[in-house]
Amino acid sequence: MSDDLRSSRSESSEGRGLARRAWGAYADWVNRHRPKWIDTAVKDLAVRWTEEMLGFWLAWHIYGGFEGLQRAGWHERTIYRRLKKFRMVFKTHPDELSLPGVSVDVRTFWEKNARTGTGG
Repeated sequence: MSDDLRSSRSESSEGRGLARRAWGAYADWVNRHRPKWIDTAVKDLAVRWTEEMLGFWLAWHIYGGFEGLQRAGWHERTIYRRLKKFRMVFKTHPDELSLPGVSVDVRTFWEKNARTGTGG
C-alpha cells in the first residue's frame, strides 16, 4: 500500500518552484538574445490579423451573418475558420462584439453601393 502524501503537503502548488525558476531563467535568456526582427515580424503579423478580423467583422454584419456570407459566395469552411480565429483574437462572437465609435448602417451601405455597383 502506498503512503498517504496528504500528510506531507508542499509549501505551495508550485512545490519548491524549481520548474518555475528554470523557465524564468530560460525566458530571460531568450528575451535578451532574441533578434529584433522577430519583434517586428510579430507586430506586423498582429496588425495583419487585426485588419483581417475587423474586415471579417464588418462583412459578417453587412452580409447578415453566416448564411449571408454563404449567399455572397464564401465557402463554409472559410467562414468557420475565420469565426474560430475571430473568437480566439477577440474572445467573443462577431455578433456580440461592439466597437465603441463604430456602427454599421447596413441599409445605407446596400442602398449606396447598389447604385454605384460596388456592393456584394
